[in-house]
Amino acid sequence: MQIDWSRAINEILSQKISCPRCGSLVDEASLGYLRTPEAAAWAPLCEGCTKREECDARKLVVLCEDCARAVRLRGHKVDEPGLMAALLQECRRNLEETLDYLADYWREDLDIDPEEMDKRLEELDPDLFHEEDDWRRYLEEQYLKLHRWFREHRLRLPNPGWRSEYVDEVTALGYLTLLGD
Repeated sequence: MQIDWSRAINEILSQKISCPRCGSLVDEASLGYLRTPEAAAWAPLCEGCTKREECDARKLVVLCEDCARAVRLRGHKVDEPGLMAALLQECRRNLEETLDYLADYWREDLDIDPEEMDKRLEELDPDLFHEEDDWRRYLEEQYLKLHRWFREHRLRLPNPGWRSEYVDEVTALGYLTLLGD
């Protein structure tokens, strides 16, 4: 009898969640939010962030129960499908915030002259625009990975209409998106 070791190992490890803090494999993990800069290492969606060292933004982190207790994470337990659904929802929330920032919120951060209020961010501060646009593109790539995971596991995608609404908003602002047209 021939054993397909690769397949056997994949079946054993399927449905397991790896704790990014200690590396242990668990069936259920704690999912919650932290603001500390070191939490960026435990937040799956922060991997593409360039400001991880000094970031105090709210981050969705996933940790095993022991690590969650050690860092005082107030979270709830999730299995792999629950984790993926939460990551998808967080990715959507971040994409919406980034889009709102590109559309309008940047005006609160920049000191601009009243006669330039009708200009777009890319005209007034190209570096800031590229930083925000790169972050949006990274989040769109993560969204597509999460979307693909749901398809591969034959699970229903939560709120499937969100994608078309997002694409409509992005294209109405004149930006390109990886999520469709």
